[in-house]
Formats: sequence, structure tokens, C-alpha cells
Amino acid sequence: MNEEEDFFDLDSPEEPSEPIRFYSEDIDFTLVDQAIFQSWIERTVTRHGGLLSFLNFVFCSDAYLHKLNVEYLHHDTLTDIITFPYQDYPTIEGDIFISVERVHENARTYGVSFQEELARVMAHGVLHLCGFGDKSEEEQSSMRGMEEEAMRMLHGH
Repeated sequence: MNEEEDFFDLDSPEEPSEPIRFYSEDIDFTLVDQAIFQSWIERTVTRHGGLLSFLNFVFCSDAYLHKLNVEYLHHDTLTDIITFPYQDYPTIEGDIFISVERVHENARTYGVSFQEELARVMAHGVLHLCGFGDKSEEEQSSMRGMEEEAMRMLHGH
């Protein structure tokens, strides 16, 4: 088994038939209300024309995500999220790694709750898998609008 295969070999705590699964690596973190998040993510994917195959969310530390960022993306920086797509849109297959430490820090910086910032970051990763970028100012503005729309969907259950 090569290093990449070992890195992404995640044992599922959920039933294998669940298209959206939640894990933690190197930290003790459990997403509360997983069923609400699964439904919300499915609605977000459908809203943007995606076809959900599988999606793994992996919650981790800054150090863990930094290692991924350096090793796979060659970026020596801290980040709150890295999305690894395995298929092209409209098929949604991928792993989304989220630094819980970065989300806590960003929540303090932006004056929002941890839960609110975590949901925004999760939506951000899903939107990337739906084919949306955030490199230019125009793309960033569009992404923020779609994140806000996703947040309204979450709060409306």
C-alpha cells in the first residue's frame, strides 16, 4: 500500500450505504446532529445540480491539515479546509478535510459561533465539489453568496 492509499483509507463508523460520512483524525471531535448535516449537504448538492455518490468529511488538527497541504498541494500554509475531488462535476465524490483549530480561530476572528463557521466551511467544500472556484475576487464574491444561501437552507432545515 502506498502512502496516499494509507492516508485516505478511512474505516467507516457509519453504515457503508451512507453517502455522507464524518470522521476525525488526530483529534477528538464528533459532529453533533449528523443527520441534519447529511440532509443539508444533500440538498446543497442537489440545489447546484450535483449527483451525490459519496462524501467524507474528516475533522482534524492544524498540523494534520498542514501536512496534507504541503504534501499534496505543495502549499506551506495553514488553511481551514482542503477538498479532494475524485470525480468531475456533476458527480460528487470526495474527501473534505477541515481543521477544527482553524475553524475555532476563524470564528473568533469573524465574531461568529464555532457551529456557524464550521457549517460555512463545510458548505465551502461542497461548493468546490460542485465546480465553483474562489481564485478571483468575482469568484470569491459568488462563493460567499452561495455559502450564505447554503446557511439559510441549513437554518430552515
